[in-house]
Amino acid sequence: KAMNAKVRKVLYPQVRESIIAMMEEGMTRHIQWVRGGHGLPCNHQTGLPYQGVNVLLLWAEAIRRGYVASRWLTYKQAAGMGGQVRKGEKSVPCIFFGTVERESKNPGEDKAATENVRVIRPFWLFNLDQIDGIEAPQSIPLLDEFRQIEAVEHVLTRSGAVIRDAGDQGFYRRSTDEIPLPQRTRFASEIEFYSVALHELTHWTGAGHRLARDFSGRFGSEAYAFEELVAELGSAFLNAELGFSAATIPNHAGYIESWLKMLKNDPRAIFTAASAASKAHRYIMDRVEGMGEQRVA
Repeated sequence: KAMNAKVRKVLYPQVRESIIAMMEEGMTRHIQWVRGGHGLPCNHQTGLPYQGVNVLLLWAEAIRRGYVASRWLTYKQAAGMGGQVRKGEKSVPCIFFGTVERESKNPGEDKAATENVRVIRPFWLFNLDQIDGIEAPQSIPLLDEFRQIEAVEHVLTRSGAVIRDAGDQGFYRRSTDEIPLPQRTRFASEIEFYSVALHELTHWTGAGHRLARDFSGRFGSEAYAFEELVAELGSAFLNAELGFSAATIPNHAGYIESWLKMLKNDPRAIFTAASAASKAHRYIMDRVEGMGEQRVA
């Protein structure tokens, strides 16, 4: 518990300030949260992608430092793989959220029992661009236009969402549980259309019979803007999964003021948004990889 309190006191403000700085920068110049070729940041040793707010932290650092690789390692992992972090390189602080099993300390129990304890602890990562002796994997080129379309169509098809290509606006209609989208020819590019589609698909996951997102109790009148932030992050995570770059948060300047206000007033807001977006991203991809079937009207 003492470590958890220390993490909250020291790392939470660092995380919040890092994301706020990136949003404020996006108000003055166009930046992309997902850079071409980056994809979701993952651990080079295990191949597993990072989740939640750690994705934002690693993307932000890659943007600031100009890293090309999307793979990261702890100092110990790098050494174990025969690599050496170059002298003077700085790590990125990230946060591990998990549970550990320990022996129960309840004195009234006759026999040994265990309990799950919530653990929050920091860990530090280095990008492969900071490490000598480990060959970075060949960067995967961006998919060509046709393949990008096929990749996203597969996600939309397998998600199980009802998507209607008609109308003047793109939105998720809760009353009918469907996603009307504008005709594709109304968009300047295919990628712009699919980014909107993935944004609305993230909203779709928040329905009561799916992930049941409801921020009204915590954010009140700003709950709608906060859900928009979750949808933007969810779309960014999905774009990264599919391997192409899509402009996200900086294109929605109308919301940035509300987002900045929330993030500055609530130290944990960015963690809530990133966690909700990761859950939405995983929910969609689990359906795509498993049982989802599309109903197109």
